[in-house]
Amino acid sequence: MPWSYKKNNWQGTILRAVTNHFHISENTCLRDLSEEDFNILLFGDRDAKDMISEDEAPASTRGDDRSSTRGGEQIPVTLRSKTGAVWKYNMSWRGAVGYLQDKYKKTQSDAVRADTEKYMSQNPCSQCLGARYKKEVLLVTVHNKNISEISSVSIFDALKFFRELKFSQKEELIAGRILTEIKNRLSFLENVGLGYLTLGRSAATLAGGEAQRIRLASQIGSQLVGVLYILDEPSVGLHARDNTKLLETLLRLRDVGNTLIVVEHDEETMLAADHLVDIGPGAGKHGGEIIFSGKPEDILKSLPPHQLNKNKTEDLNKNEKQEQSNKEDKNQFSWCGGEKSLTAKYLRKELSIEIPLARRSMKNKKSIIVRGAREHNLKNITVEFPLKVLTCVTGVSGSGKSTLVEDVLYKSLARDIMRTLDRPGKHNEIVGAHYINKVIMIDQSPIGRTPRSNPATYTGLFTPIRELFAKTRDAKGKGYSPGRFSFSVKGPASTRGDRLSTRGGGRCDNCQGDGQLKIEMQFMPDVYLPCDVCNGKRYNSETLKVKYKEKNIAEVLEMTISDAREFFQNFPEIHDKLAVLEDVGLGYIQLGQSATTLSGGEAQRIKLATELSRRATGDTLYILDEPTTGLHFDDIKKLLAILNRLVDAGNTVVVIEHNMDVIKTADWIIDLGPEGGDGGGKLIVSGTPEEVAKYHKESWTGKYLKEVLRLTPPVRLRTTSP
Repeated sequence: MPWSYKKNNWQGTILRAVTNHFHISENTCLRDLSEEDFNILLFGDRDAKDMISEDEAPASTRGDDRSSTRGGEQIPVTLRSKTGAVWKYNMSWRGAVGYLQDKYKKTQSDAVRADTEKYMSQNPCSQCLGARYKKEVLLVTVHNKNISEISSVSIFDALKFFRELKFSQKEELIAGRILTEIKNRLSFLENVGLGYLTLGRSAATLAGGEAQRIRLASQIGSQLVGVLYILDEPSVGLHARDNTKLLETLLRLRDVGNTLIVVEHDEETMLAADHLVDIGPGAGKHGGEIIFSGKPEDILKSLPPHQLNKNKTEDLNKNEKQEQSNKEDKNQFSWCGGEKSLTAKYLRKELSIEIPLARRSMKNKKSIIVRGAREHNLKNITVEFPLKVLTCVTGVSGSGKSTLVEDVLYKSLARDIMRTLDRPGKHNEIVGAHYINKVIMIDQSPIGRTPRSNPATYTGLFTPIRELFAKTRDAKGKGYSPGRFSFSVKGPASTRGDRLSTRGGGRCDNCQGDGQLKIEMQFMPDVYLPCDVCNGKRYNSETLKVKYKEKNIAEVLEMTISDAREFFQNFPEIHDKLAVLEDVGLGYIQLGQSATTLSGGEAQRIKLATELSRRATGDTLYILDEPTTGLHFDDIKKLLAILNRLVDAGNTVVVIEHNMDVIKTADWIIDLGPEGGDGGGKLIVSGTPEEVAKYHKESWTGKYLKEVLRLTPPVRLRTTSP
């Protein structure tokens, strides 16, 4: 039930009023109630049949803004406050379902909407049975297939279908040009690695990388020239096999007369570029410089180009020397201190992500076994996940990795262990769940969706910082509590003369603690401007007068993690959490940096740091979906150190990943495939990276892993048992 039945809360009072009015026993379990009584609690109606009818569906799911038509029966309610005050009134009871519908329809909060959706499910339309079209439309077929049947197959299968179509001469005149256009556009989608998607896939279910590649395919189909395209990590979510096709597509766009600027961390993409710009040398305030600008082959050289060419110029005549000198000046500008480039060092293999000399032993390891997984394209597979090791789940895009790990494994364990309302994917059983006491999904979703959410609030750092400020002499003299230094609590309710009341919070009420004001632009994206009252500080002037070590609360929130760690070095409760944030490579971000400005990789590492800061209990299963998205080679190295730290503490880490630098360091690999969509969903091989590499003929991962292991000899010893 979405309501709790506590003695003194509002929801409990309403439920008691309902049970009294309809003479329903409070001491009867829901499963033992009569159908009529159960319908009253859920729907407010003894004769209710359907959980949500078409007329009652939330507006966002129905496509219009009609309100619910069922008013509900009037029942008397008596509310009593803690002070003894009594309120009596009549309310319209529409049931718990009606309450959820209203809540879902009226809220603007993503968190509230997501919480409400736990109690909702989608069912096929009773008229079209999920086909989406009228019967008359479905009667029109091409080679015995209607439009709904074509929309339900993968792009790969659709392309095969249209390529095999044979028309008569008359039909060719009618459909020839249309068929050519269809095949071309399907080919573009396949070439950017999306052959596994079904044509009717909902846009809301697409990952960011998938949506970007669909837009890229549409641009190829438009055949425009003279266009500047800007792409942000187009290789996200792509297996090494599909990355080659993507590069060919990008080069084709370039060759027809377009310019492409690509933000990318993928080594193959960097080396395929015509011009490479490296920005650094560090992150945050330590970055922002052009470290290298030039051809990729130049960054691979161990010395700047002008030094490499020094000996050659000695044998040239005067004119040739002058011409060569001009070229060297340009090369010096292109190099721009490239010796400081971390990217260059990784590309030249001066730095690398090492393979452990000894992987964790699998001998006598306990495991969790998923039996008969058959959700979506999974082919009734049984998969074993060894515990207390780092496991990578691999396979080409669309092979069923996320379905297996997130829909089946995670949701089943979360339901059984954490008592969540998640509905797991289809499977027979999961064996060994009792070996773990907690399962945690660490993804790249934002740590908050409002400007008030930040690393300090998410990690719990803000509470001891506020308590510290409340203990200062100035705060005690003014009677300020820790709540005074929260930007989520309303400011003082009143003033008396020139003296500001000490009651309430200390936030700026003009911007409600956001530090910025939203300007709605109607037909353009909203614009955010600094608050003109607090100048972006979030607090009112009286609160900012309280200082600790010559800094007020706003100045502390503006500190970077590294600076704050030094500032609070005498307070272990604060310092230790800051140390973990710095360990995961986030020393450059600000304590109070808005969650809306953090990248997915930064958000994920904040979540990791939060988990590491908690008291170690062991026996926790951590699941991460492509944690290397948006990360540089050096950031991946730091991430792997953190993941291994979790494993060494007695936990289990399962990672869905395409990045070979992560896959090669895993203790265990589970490879799905062989293809995406209907061609995937099978367990190809599971074992150590060396064992998977032996299956290079059957496994795409094995094929690329074999080459990576050959080029990267093991150089680092790691403990063989946690």
